[in-house]
Amino acid sequence: MTVNAASTSILLPSAIVGLGNPGPKYDRTRHNIGFAVVDALAHTWQIPLSAQRKFKGEYGEGIAMAGQKIHLLKPTTYMNRSGEAVQAVTRWYKLDPASVLVVYDDMDLPVGRIRLRLGGSAGGHNGMKSIIAHLGTQAFPRLRVGIGKPQPGENPSISHVLGKFSPSETQIMTEVMTLVRDAIELSLKEGVEKSMSLYNSRNLAQPPSSKTSS
Repeated sequence: MTVNAASTSILLPSAIVGLGNPGPKYDRTRHNIGFAVVDALAHTWQIPLSAQRKFKGEYGEGIAMAGQKIHLLKPTTYMNRSGEAVQAVTRWYKLDPASVLVVYDDMDLPVGRIRLRLGGSAGGHNGMKSIIAHLGTQAFPRLRVGIGKPQPGENPSISHVLGKFSPSETQIMTEVMTLVRDAIELSLKEGVEKSMSLYNSRNLAQPPSSKTSS
């Protein structure tokens, strides 16, 4: 959804999609951080999620804290077919792709960082490749959550993304989940660009004395 204010278009998301893989094998892995975000939002906003075959995923709708009606989706098609579920929801509810905020993991960002963007390429992420292909556009917002890169000589990329966070990373990710929630709620109230300006520079992995104020 877009709102015109002083002739400026403000992008307010009307759907939030979290990417991941279904099943206990993938639960709480780095690659499933999108699922974790949607689960946390559903809990905070008291929006029940349930399996919906027509949407090929777990879906719920309700009112977010910002007072806006919101659609929540976790595609259960496996990551590389995520676009099928997103396309099903956008077609059913006639949603503009530009109003769909997708949350997913990013190895190019360190743990403790998030990055909001209004559009762009898939950046090698298979879930995003599928969504772009099915929506026929790259012009939709996304929120990338840093999961860090594997250490040199350690786990290869696949093992890294399908692995779980270390105890020290888990402590940081607890704070990151709060940061993500705050960034999304601000996006719903004042637009994605406003949230970008406040949250893209935050780094929760820095020592408290080194953190930049927002």
